[in-house]
Amino acid sequence: MSTRRPLSTGRLSYQRFPFRTAENAAFLRPFVKWAGGKRQLLRQFQSLYPEKDSVSRYLEPFLGSGAVFFHVKGLLQPTRALLTDTNAELIDTFLAVRDEVDNLIELLRQHTKQHCESYYYEVRTQSPSTPVARAARVIYLNKTGFNGLYRVNSRGLFNVPYGHRAKPTILSEALLRAASVALRNAELHARDFRDLFAVARKGDFIYLDPPYQPISKTAKFTSYTSGSFGENDQRDLAALYAKLDRRGCLLMLSNSDTPLVRELYADFCIHQVSARRMINSDGEKRGPVSEVVVLNYRPKAHRAPTSQPG
Repeated sequence: MSTRRPLSTGRLSYQRFPFRTAENAAFLRPFVKWAGGKRQLLRQFQSLYPEKDSVSRYLEPFLGSGAVFFHVKGLLQPTRALLTDTNAELIDTFLAVRDEVDNLIELLRQHTKQHCESYYYEVRTQSPSTPVARAARVIYLNKTGFNGLYRVNSRGLFNVPYGHRAKPTILSEALLRAASVALRNAELHARDFRDLFAVARKGDFIYLDPPYQPISKTAKFTSYTSGSFGENDQRDLAALYAKLDRRGCLLMLSNSDTPLVRELYADFCIHQVSARRMINSDGEKRGPVSEVVVLNYRPKAHRAPTSQPG
């Protein structure tokens, strides 16, 4: 569905508890924490999704924690999904949750029994030989590392320090089993977003959540993978968005609210949302920030503005 002029510009308020809604009392939450995760924005996203009956296949090329996938799965109930990310460890973790949840739970139970600071650093240096053991390592480090970060150095080695939490919840058995069921009809691959055009079809609902365009020279977060996502990647993504629009896909994209992002998506409908970002090392700089959601379709509903971000 092609649009050459913005349909409208909306402003939606930050909501503190996005998992409680009229349609569903408790949406499945992600089983890992991820920098830039969208869990807090789901209530704002809800009114921006396409109509439920219009979506049969859901695609997400920047999977992260999967918060939007789980939300869309509960609300729109697509029969199929294609989930990808450049982070191969993350994709392997989702595959283990989908295909080997019993073995994964048992390994996490063992991690829980042995957990302490010295054990954390021991596990951090390991390279398990089986996919399910690697997945258990990712989840364990995510639950017990500093601030739930996933960060690697230039050699691709995980380097997040110990989190010093008194009683971290390493194993959430019911959550993992529910996630395994939700992922049952999902296809998962480690791929670059540029591969999306080869598999996308008319009518697909595609959510794109790239590493955000930095709002300042010091705002850049590194490193989700050992590579980077710079301005050229942002421009490549915008070009892909336009090509997918011409193909007839339903597109939803999140990014920071910057002049470059608004320029790249000026032909589409840009909505402003408010989020709290907690990753800044300076606590005084943490708080509400403006982000944008770009659509190429008219959303199912528009809520009236309830507040103006400061």
